[in-house]
Amino acid sequence: MKAVTLERAARSALDEVYDPELDEPVTDLGFVRSVEATEDGVVIVHLRLPTSFCSPNFAYLMAADAKDALQRLDSVRRAVVFLDDHHDSDRINRGLAADAGYLGTFGPEASEGLEELRLTFRRKAHTAAMERALTELLRGDPRLTENDLHGVALGDLPEGRARDSLLRRRKALGLGVAPTARVLVDDTGQSYPKHELPVRLRYARSVRISIDGNAHFCRGLLRTRYPGAEREQTPRAAEFDPQ
Repeated sequence: MKAVTLERAARSALDEVYDPELDEPVTDLGFVRSVEATEDGVVIVHLRLPTSFCSPNFAYLMAADAKDALQRLDSVRRAVVFLDDHHDSDRINRGLAADAGYLGTFGPEASEGLEELRLTFRRKAHTAAMERALTELLRGDPRLTENDLHGVALGDLPEGRARDSLLRRRKALGLGVAPTARVLVDDTGQSYPKHELPVRLRYARSVRISIDGNAHFCRGLLRTRYPGAEREQTPRAAEFDPQ
């Protein structure tokens, strides 16, 4: 495969790697510093983060997910991922090169693996996605009120980014995506009692605002740390900006 074709395929693969806390692709956030590919199937990726002190477990998770995404490409013979300018870059890069895993990389400092952390952020992302989808539905139909949202099913949602994001997040948690499935559910897919609707919506809104606010802040930090990084960032849709 030509190097330029493999580089494009690698960048597309990285579109599926998400910052676990910000719930956005690392490519959209501008975290991918460079991608190089050779005709014999080697891909070298450099990642960067908004600060040198971003949480090591988040940093490792993104770097490891990037390497996994690249290695799933049939045309990639070897994937090399470097995390630049982080206080634990050397340790993380050695661990990635050795395929040591998180526990093998951090040893006694890692009290547990990353799956519980990943699950926590998947749940938060799902909660925020529910709120976005339901808020979009309310804005699109002035006849609806919050009291009407209890019975809303996935098939009632308008097609678009908010709905697609919610479906993706439900799949990540193993929740059903049938058109008849209720939108407002807990992490196991169970509907909330109707009398809990106001408090559940307020909580979901607070989670969404927190995620969106952090994403907005981190994008700004990256642009400050790396002038010109804004050219590598995909502008956020209006409904994904802090409100």
